[in-house]
Amino acid sequence: MYCDELEPADGKPYERVNMEEAKRGTPPDRPVRVYADGIFDVFHSGHARALMQAKCLFPNTHLIVGVCSDDLTHKFKGFTVMNEDERYDAVRHCRYVDEVVRNAPWTLTPEFLTRHRIDFVAHDDIPYSSAGSDDVYKHIKEAGMFAPTQRTEGISTSDIITRIVRDYDVYVRRNLQRGYTAKELNVSFINEKKYHLQERVDKVKRKVRDVEEKSKEFVQKVEEKSIDLIQKWEEKSREFIGNFLQMFGPEGALKHMLKEGKGRMLQAISPRHSPDSSPTREERSPSPTFRLPFFTKTSPPPSPPPHHSGARGYLISEDDDEDDEN
Repeated sequence: MYCDELEPADGKPYERVNMEEAKRGTPPDRPVRVYADGIFDVFHSGHARALMQAKCLFPNTHLIVGVCSDDLTHKFKGFTVMNEDERYDAVRHCRYVDEVVRNAPWTLTPEFLTRHRIDFVAHDDIPYSSAGSDDVYKHIKEAGMFAPTQRTEGISTSDIITRIVRDYDVYVRRNLQRGYTAKELNVSFINEKKYHLQERVDKVKRKVRDVEEKSKEFVQKVEEKSIDLIQKWEEKSREFIGNFLQMFGPEGALKHMLKEGKGRMLQAISPRHSPDSSPTREERSPSPTFRLPFFTKTSPPPSPPPHHSGARGYLISEDDDEDDEN
């Protein structure tokens, strides 16, 4: 059973606050010291969220994070991907962490809590069975020092390792491409050749897939161009047919031109007709008289002086001609 008065290692008295006081922000002269521990292997967002919740438990919180060593972790939990120094450094660079305790104990003891002047221990509320105990935080809960946090579903170190193991071949081929040797990856000679062959086959598949995609794009472009050309051809065809009918159709311009030309031609070769209002004989101007060489209608001119020939001339008018005919 824990006492309210704790004697820290430096000899100064330390009074632990309870949950109600911590939530009210008391005592005002110091922050509430919260401790969270873990392995933090392959540090991920689930770890960061748990530490964020621990940091935000109270208005003024000093977050201490304990990271277990490789020896304890390998003994009680299993082999880690990252070594202890890498895990210490990963936690130290999380912005919610104020202090890191290296080589943290697997089970918290009163001495450890007193030495680090811990007010509360933050962890998810699921019982954590290990080291022969059904719940390593059971005594912390009974002492009223436990502050529960929530786990982030869908992400954990075990989940990440499971993905790598499930897709082992993919990651081996990935690292071989990046320059790692088969010896570094603990891959046999036969498997190395198999992975290289698989990589070449996959490259061919990717090229074929790229060619298929490009072919589809080309065919699609050709179809679009064909549709565009057909539409333009249809428009031009309709325009041509309309112009043709306008020129050569039954009522086209050519027919009117031929009719007009034919009319002009007939008008040019046909004689002119007398006007309907022709003047009568009485209205006509008198007929002109014709002077013949030897006959005239007018009185004869004065007789010329007689000639020795004795010739005789006569003047004959049109009336005289009629009398002679009678």
